[in-house]
Amino acid sequence: MIDLISILFLIAGVIFILVGAFGMIRMPDLFLRMSASTKTTIIGSGLMLIGVIIFFGDVGVTGRALAIFVFTLATAPVSAHMIGRAAFSDGVSLWKGTKVNDLQGQYDDTTGTLSSGRFGESDTWKTTSFIDDHGV
Repeated sequence: MIDLISILFLIAGVIFILVGAFGMIRMPDLFLRMSASTKTTIIGSGLMLIGVIIFFGDVGVTGRALAIFVFTLATAPVSAHMIGRAAFSDGVSLWKGTKVNDLQGQYDDTTGTLSSGRFGESDTWKTTSFIDDHGV
């Protein structure tokens, strides 16, 4: 019975990752492709790791699987955000069917700042402040 439950979780994870692969092929621009791949990677790998935890039922395997999931949960959205931000600042075009561009007119290429009109005109977020301040 444990084998069957484990197999169901593994199959569900593989299906999510397969849907993400189709999303990478079918989506029209970089930003939508990143969204499809990031979400399905986290959900699919999480389901597969649950299947591994159920199958082995060992504390060591459970700890490793949870560490892998936490690492994936922490790095996938952050890396997708950074790639998307770099692509937007480099001028990668949006899909022609895009209706709303929230960042249009908010990003200053010369200073690398993103102004937030919601909190007042003086609020800006510098994209490379840590690097500039610490010389990293």
